[in-house]
Amino acid sequence: MSTPRNDWGHGTRNISGCGLAGILNTNGRRTNGEAIMGAMSVLHERGNGLGAGYAAYGIYPEFADDYALHVMYYTSESKDATEELIAQHFDVTANEPIPTRPVETITYPPLLWRYFIQPNRRALVESQREEPEFVIDAVMHINVDVKGAYVFSSGKNMGAFKAVGFAEDVGRFYRLEEYQAYLWIGHGRFPTNTPGWWAGAHPFTLLDWAVVHNGEISSYGINKRYLEQFGYRCTMRTDTEVIAYLLDLLVRRHGLPLELACHILAAPFWKDIEAMPEAEGVLWTHLRQVYGSAMVNGPFAIVFVDGREIVGLNDRLKLRPLVAARSGEEFYIASEEAAIREICEEPESVWSPRGGEPVMARLAPGALAGVTGARLAAA
Repeated sequence: MSTPRNDWGHGTRNISGCGLAGILNTNGRRTNGEAIMGAMSVLHERGNGLGAGYAAYGIYPEFADDYALHVMYYTSESKDATEELIAQHFDVTANEPIPTRPVETITYPPLLWRYFIQPNRRALVESQREEPEFVIDAVMHINVDVKGAYVFSSGKNMGAFKAVGFAEDVGRFYRLEEYQAYLWIGHGRFPTNTPGWWAGAHPFTLLDWAVVHNGEISSYGINKRYLEQFGYRCTMRTDTEVIAYLLDLLVRRHGLPLELACHILAAPFWKDIEAMPEAEGVLWTHLRQVYGSAMVNGPFAIVFVDGREIVGLNDRLKLRPLVAARSGEEFYIASEEAAIREICEEPESVWSPRGGEPVMARLAPGALAGVTGARLAAA
């Protein structure tokens, strides 16, 4: 089915666009991509065809211990250079083109490839880096220094799939109905301040993190400079990229609880801190002083995942829509309730999270028993 032309807004800037959706089966039961594509099809009018994508978890059980690199190449030289770099630092279990099908509305795709890799033990020891940092260094090196090559996914037993197009067309292009996952997120883009291009589509990922976003990050410059102090490099020309790196910094590297990291990203107003009990006020004063450059300003709704949790978060004033729902073992989140009801007609509960307050769901203990992988084994 061809996608209709989108005349919503008649080509003018629309500041409330972008569609988000996410599905987590808390018992780890895997389903194919039909449901998330169905939810995103309802949000069609929130995008304009300049970018869409998905992330899925549990899709590579046969390679669960390997990092799955999804890479897009714009030249054959970039592929050669990237594979030379991979060979120097990693042992490659398998590599192949990412399966796609022709879709009339998806044009001029780059070469899409995936690699299942393990850090080479000698190279890892010589680097004197922890394994996650070793992988991140390689991802940043490729994205910054290899012209025409972009790693758009680098986690374990998960993958991102994104392109320039509408969300339902991007899903068909990547044949998502052939994948089985216990956690899905999707995004349909309506870019306002940044270009619409393949690597700039959502989600943005790093290791197991994947983020989709509706809104604008007015603190992007401060966030970017702050992250660069820790070795992160922003290369995708889209403000959302900083959120994935901030989460990795706060949770993985600094060891903060995920909920606390959310409150750093959408920190309380100073007037609210002043009204807190003394001990709580002192804590938040220190957190805002230490992590002021990690605070995300501007209107936003984000959904992010790490393979164990799914989290929705609005800016403090809730200037972008976000709705959550539950039905049995399923947790849903989307820009609009209609997207949830497309795939779950009668959820047990539906609510709109408050601004600045994260809403999250986690895998049940033991949900992924028998699945290996660094992050997944801890679920």
